[in-house]
Amino acid sequence: MPLPKVIFFDAVGTLFGVRGSVGAVYADLAKRFGVTVDAAAVDRAFFKSFKAATPMAFPGTDPTEIPDREYAWWWAIAAETFQEVGVLNQFADFSAFFSALYDHFAAADPWFVYADTLATLGQWRDRGVELGVLSNFDSRIHSVLEALDLANYFSSVTISTEAGVSKPDAQIFQLALKKHDCPPNAAWHVGDSFREDYEGATRAGLRGIWLKRE
Repeated sequence: MPLPKVIFFDAVGTLFGVRGSVGAVYADLAKRFGVTVDAAAVDRAFFKSFKAATPMAFPGTDPTEIPDREYAWWWAIAAETFQEVGVLNQFADFSAFFSALYDHFAAADPWFVYADTLATLGQWRDRGVELGVLSNFDSRIHSVLEALDLANYFSSVTISTEAGVSKPDAQIFQLALKKHDCPPNAAWHVGDSFREDYEGATRAGLRGIWLKRE
């Protein structure tokens, strides 16, 4: 099998993950703001809100307005999460809490790089294959990749909020391919979501690789 011209990687759940759980991170920071809540309950509430949310893509939005749209999208998820577990009204200043939470996920602390990530990226880079990130993430991905010492491996980053469309829509794959002047059949996409990554990539004409992490 010939080498691909480019391999795209999903971000969260593929290259790196959340330390412990999202609920644990939310609960730990909430405690610093005087609110005590069960981490497991927060985790369940978060994923309920996250899965029910509209896709994190803002078609037709002026690029200068995207960061504010991202912030508002995550604000709604966080507020619904804490409302679901019955503690939203316990925050003396939810705005200050959420600002700290949002900034926290833009840095290295809440994330860990999977043990196989660096070796995999290094192997493909050394073989002359171009690498890109293709993710339904927000613009904090750039600071996270820098903080985790991953940014230098990638020559492109394509995210749903900037593309105006999210995986599994074929358009986001086409936008990523255009950055590498690459036809679909010369590209692979690796990700942990069967629907968004494997099926999305396959339908767009790329070779989809489903990474089933525990």
